[in-house]
Amino acid sequence: MSETALPSPNATTTAGPLLSVEDLHVSFPHPTGSAVEALRGIDLTIARGEMVGVVGESGAGKTTLARAILGMVPRPGRVTRGRVTFRGEVMTELEDDARRAILGRDLSMIIPNPRGELNPVLTVGEHIGNVLRHHRGLDKAAARTAALDLLRAVAIPDPQRRLDAYPHELSGGMAQRVVIAIALACSPTLVISDDATSGLDVTVQAQILDLLKALIRANDASAIFITRDIAVTAHFCDRIAVLYAGEIVELAAVGTFFDRPQHPYSIMLLAAFAYSSELRRHWTRPPAEEETLPPGGCSFAARCVRRQQRCLMERPALRQLPGGSAVRCHFPVGGAT
Repeated sequence: MSETALPSPNATTTAGPLLSVEDLHVSFPHPTGSAVEALRGIDLTIARGEMVGVVGESGAGKTTLARAILGMVPRPGRVTRGRVTFRGEVMTELEDDARRAILGRDLSMIIPNPRGELNPVLTVGEHIGNVLRHHRGLDKAAARTAALDLLRAVAIPDPQRRLDAYPHELSGGMAQRVVIAIALACSPTLVISDDATSGLDVTVQAQILDLLKALIRANDASAIFITRDIAVTAHFCDRIAVLYAGEIVELAAVGTFFDRPQHPYSIMLLAAFAYSSELRRHWTRPPAEEETLPPGGCSFAARCVRRQQRCLMERPALRQLPGGSAVRCHFPVGGAT
């Protein structure tokens, strides 16, 4: 088999978007008795074969969004409103058994810290083989053969020997490749990568991202790349969704986003990677002013250098702009009002 080809079970196709997230709200209880909204009205669709980057700082809601799509919001958090539809199935309404049949087979996730994901008492072959036996009904011998093919596909050195290795015998890069092999074992139609290469050396990170993109493309799958590194999205994604305080504040094609960002927060993110202290200073409001703001209004108003009175009083909607982009801002940088 070719270097990037994966064993492929029969796929089912349906019309419309592969994934649709509609008005999704996720809340966590607070000791005071009130609820903290981690996601506030997320609307997002993923087309077949599309790669969408989800970017934002820590605490923006990126991982919560991924878990909500999977139907695995950590307790005591819960989806309070909205729905997630995947290949025509409403994931937020499925019983646990039906949802588990989809996860790992048609919809999979790659997480950071692969050593924490892998069971230290199972070999690499057992990790991959268990997925293949559960979801594809392979016997032990066939699962081992398919697992070896998967290790070759993710470019593991000496795959025959690594098949019987334990997680502690793998480098960080190899462990991440094993996790990718597990996630792609059943040729899922949607892969969610949750900052999956953040702990790796930059060179290894680039190699694994290139490999992951090639494997996803080879299987005509879609992907959501969740990352704090906006540069990753420039090279691996078709569109970018910018999250801030549980809301999508900008959604645009990659080329449009990097040429003409519309939301002040998007420019702050770009400035953080520009190595320009002057640019960061120009687009950053001193944090001391955060305490003076009234409740309500735009969630970014406390940090926004462009805010006006309307921003303090009225929460902006995510609205469409000419060209297909969308922005949650009363006074976007491009000047549309």
